[in-house]
Amino acid sequence: MNALLQLNVPPVLAKRSTPWQQRKPTLQPTPASHLQHQPPRAGAKGFGTPPIAVSGKRNKREEDPKGTNAGTDEDDDAIPQVIFDRMLTRILVSVGIPMGSGIGLVYFLAMLKERGIWDVPQWLPLVAILAAFGTSGLGIAYGTLSTSWDPEKGGSLLGWEEAKQNWPELWKEDDENRSL
Repeated sequence: MNALLQLNVPPVLAKRSTPWQQRKPTLQPTPASHLQHQPPRAGAKGFGTPPIAVSGKRNKREEDPKGTNAGTDEDDDAIPQVIFDRMLTRILVSVGIPMGSGIGLVYFLAMLKERGIWDVPQWLPLVAILAAFGTSGLGIAYGTLSTSWDPEKGGSLLGWEEAKQNWPELWKEDDENRSL
C-alpha cells in the first residue's frame, strides 16, 4: 500500500499505453488457383441444376406460344397485398399479446418476490415464459389461418369462422397430391 501512495504521477497525466502491440493488417498474396471458380463437390443441396418436378400439373409456360409468364404456377402462389397486410396484423397481435402478457407476468412475480409479499417458487417464472413462447408460436399459425383469404371480405374480430374455413383449404392441395 505504501508503494501505491508514493507514486507521484497523477493518473490523468499518465501515458496511456496498451499491453498489446498495435499491428497493421498485412495483405498476403493469393495463388491464382484460388481465384478460379470451382463448382461445389458432393452434390450439395441448392447447387447445380434443379430437379425435374414430377406432378400432374402441366406447366403453362409450355402451352404459351408467346413465352410470357402469365398464368405460371408462380402466379398462383402470390398472395394479394390486402390479404398479406391482414395476415401480418393478425400475426403481430396473436404473437404480441401472449408474449407481452407472459413477460409482464414475470416482472410482476419478480416484484412480488422483491417486496417480500410472496416468496415465488423458482419454477413459476419458467412456466410463465414457456407458456408465453408456446402460445406465441401457435399465434403465428392462428394469425395466418384466421385471416379471411378473400380480398373483398374483411373477416370477423377473432377469426374463428375463417380458421374453420381455411384449415381444410390449407390441406386440400396436399390431399390432391396424395391421390395422384
